[in-house]
Amino acid sequence: MKEKGMDDWRDDELTETMLDSRVVYKGGFFDVSKDRIRLPDGGEATREYIRHPGAVVILPLFEDKTVLVERQFRYPLHRVFVEFPAGKIDKGEDTLASAMRELEEETGYTASDWRYVTTIHNAIGYSDERLVVYLAQGLKAGMAHCDEEEFIQTCRIPLDELMRWVKEGKVSDVKTVIGTFWLEKIVSGQWDAEKVL
Repeated sequence: MKEKGMDDWRDDELTETMLDSRVVYKGGFFDVSKDRIRLPDGGEATREYIRHPGAVVILPLFEDKTVLVERQFRYPLHRVFVEFPAGKIDKGEDTLASAMRELEEETGYTASDWRYVTTIHNAIGYSDERLVVYLAQGLKAGMAHCDEEEFIQTCRIPLDELMRWVKEGKVSDVKTVIGTFWLEKIVSGQWDAEKVL
């Protein structure tokens, strides 16, 4: 295969086209679809993937450069993970409203300064999930009110310690790893985030 330069890139040489689609599993949280597709060379194949409503991730940053993280048991991997607050976007819900709701529900904190950081796609091989990442500052403590089946512990730690945990593999959750790198760039003044509230 000949290597191409960026000026030679053409999406039509890679694009797959759906011929038909069916939902093979309909769940309360997400659905699984199985599509028959046309390949770029004219052949046919199938693609199975999770249809996800999307989620928000919140990077809660205090003035002293400490961050708020959560500890939560994640059943598919049967262990406790350290993560940034996050949650599913409800149908028709604005992503900023979702981020504000999730931060307060899971941690009790509210924020007076919100900034859009980025959107990431964490499982592109098998899901259409997108994660919209926000920076939350001007934090004020309050009472958490988690969902009935949700058990969360929160902890405030220095950003450099969280970076060390990422390096040591103590933090492996992708949204938290990426969010930590973004925070390091923002705090150092190398990158900025768009103020939205």
